[in-house]
Amino acid sequence: MGRYGVPVKVTGEILVGVIAVQHLLFFYLEAVLWTTPRGRGIFGTTPEQAEQSAALAKNQGLYNGFLAAALIWGLVASNDHVAFQFKVYGVACVVVAGLFGAATVSRRILFVQAVPAAVALAVVLAGGR
Repeated sequence: MGRYGVPVKVTGEILVGVIAVQHLLFFYLEAVLWTTPRGRGIFGTTPEQAEQSAALAKNQGLYNGFLAAALIWGLVASNDHVAFQFKVYGVACVVVAGLFGAATVSRRILFVQAVPAAVALAVVLAGGR
């Protein structure tokens, strides 16, 4: 049992769900909103920059969609062993991507992406299969 009587496994699943939703939003921002005024405002790009990098942003968004899909698969898989593996794989990938993004793009990514995923990974591992 975790704090307040909530099992650690359930807490891990909630955290994985939050990370999955986060990456679905990243997918939407990068693959759909990138060139819109809202997308440009979020990412701080000019219309010209957004148009020039739109294909790259869509590709990056697709990868975020794949991460979300792995995490969602981990939440819905009927086989506990498979579910555990997908959750661990998904959040571990998010941690690595967040660390890389923090090192190469913005330190903010460390706190938005890598740290929450690392916490989710630790809780999932603590909850076991």
